Amino acid sequence: MIMHTLPERLEPMGQADHRSGADRVPDSDRFEVVFPADELELRQALAKAMTFLDTLSVPPEGRGMVEVVLAEIANNVIEHAYAGKAPGMIEIRIERRADTLRCVILDEGRPMAGGTAPAGKMQALDVRRADLPEGGFGWLMIRELTENLSYVRIGNRNRLEFTMRPAGPGKNPPAGS
Repeated sequence: MIMHTLPERLEPMGQADHRSGADRVPDSDRFEVVFPADELELRQALAKAMTFLDTLSVPPEGRGMVEVVLAEIANNVIEHAYAGKAPGMIEIRIERRADTLRCVILDEGRPMAGGTAPAGKMQALDVRRADLPEGGFGWLMIRELTENLSYVRIGNRNRLEFTMRPAGPGKNPPAGS
């Protein structure tokens, strides 16, 4: 597990605050949105994140890849970290760094089992849908599309961080492009 010590705030997330769009500094390389952990709010937050990536000229296939990963992780937070708890908040941060995007997802739900993000592995398809194990297909996809994935629990907060290359996982754009 890679632990990052970053000079960033870790106080409680508080109320929903869509810090993007008109409130975002033009030409900024950073995006942040805090929203209630429910599916409708997630869709709206993802739409704002995709608009931000568009301002960075991330190609459509790269935006789609980022959206799928963010949606899968945030849905896991909604379904598992906050399951049976009062609805909480989710915070998504995206920062452009050279040819990568650094993404951080924060929540105050339950910690991940075993204190680590699931490995993600191919699962048997010849079982009932209800019998598919957790941490399988979604985490396999997340791990395939991201780099430097790390999870840590800091106080009452889950922090998942990873990088993505809009040109594809583990690939640099061709020289001169």
